[in-house]
Amino acid sequence: MPWKESSVMEERLRFVARLLDGEGMSDVCRSFGISRKTGYKIFNRYKEHGLEALYDRSRRPVRYANQLPQPIEQMIVRLKREKPHWGARKIRELLLRRLAGDVRVPAKSTVHAVLDRHGLVKRGRQRRRNKAQGTALSDASAPNQLWCADFKGEFKLGNRQYCYPLTVTDQASRFVLLCEALESTKTVTAFTAFQRLFEDRGLPDAIRTDNGLPFASPNGLYNLSKLSVWWFRLGITIERIKPGHPQQNGRHERMHLTLKKETTRPPQMNSLQQQARFDEFVCEFNTERPHEALNMKCPHELYAPAQRRYNGLPEVDYPFHDKDSLVTACGRICMHRKKINISTVMAGQRLGIKEVDDGIWLVSFMHYDLGYIDLEQKTLQTIDNPFGSRLSPMS
Repeated sequence: MPWKESSVMEERLRFVARLLDGEGMSDVCRSFGISRKTGYKIFNRYKEHGLEALYDRSRRPVRYANQLPQPIEQMIVRLKREKPHWGARKIRELLLRRLAGDVRVPAKSTVHAVLDRHGLVKRGRQRRRNKAQGTALSDASAPNQLWCADFKGEFKLGNRQYCYPLTVTDQASRFVLLCEALESTKTVTAFTAFQRLFEDRGLPDAIRTDNGLPFASPNGLYNLSKLSVWWFRLGITIERIKPGHPQQNGRHERMHLTLKKETTRPPQMNSLQQQARFDEFVCEFNTERPHEALNMKCPHELYAPAQRRYNGLPEVDYPFHDKDSLVTACGRICMHRKKINISTVMAGQRLGIKEVDDGIWLVSFMHYDLGYIDLEQKTLQTIDNPFGSRLSPMS
């Protein structure tokens, strides 16, 4: 690391002090091991804002999409309680009169979403929906109830190319289902690997991962990724460990430690040789290596392929919605000749749409309500996260 971890602030002070003493930018940057671009950024920040600018800046977004000021949200809730039979359209009109142009009034769908969050919206008859908000993770007692997936940290091969091992294990039997030497963590490569795995071993009840790409997406709708959306469609429950808590995937991480010791020190010359080494390890781990937690049995003695076979994506229908719409490659749906932004992680998926108030439409994916749209705003107004740490596609 260019900056000493003990005190980044002190390092920045020394950096600025040397520049103020007349030393050249290039020499000082070289001494601290940073680029001139970073050096000028720090120095200019100091000249504009003084010593306060040398402290770490918050990475919290300045503005969150669809977030209302607290007083406005409280006013919407208060008006609804004053007029319990009024819908979002009338509440918004009343809000316009009360604010009298002092503050920008939110769209109808935003007002409706606020009322939904506070339990002030009555929904019509629909299928029972899971809202998995708990943080408890499952404890598998039989094979294929829970698989654990992760990318073991990347490392360089002998030819200087990086290798990203994708690993999948069965939680109950400790059976290593997959150890694939990939060239990146891109969704397309992970998708191909999982498709082959599903064709070979069947479909598990659930898969546990961390919150990184390609399993989750920090910028995706409700942190979903294209890979996790695909798993949903296959009827697989998704479990995610808490960020910074790898012990919640402890069995898998323990396998990673053994894998690292026995296959990457030293690394092989290229990805083909490294994959051959991985294959040898998997064979030995599953069929020869006794496991203390299994009463000294080998994983292959307890594991059997899943009974639920992979036959491609099942159809999804919305019998309780007014219509359905296919999300385009750019993450939009079309309604009344208007393009509504949803999310690119939903590209290719069919969503259910139902009018719940005058000009306000509820958007659903499978058994989950994603939020509301109106044709004026042209964007999806999200509600409380309908998923949570345990994401289940079953109703």
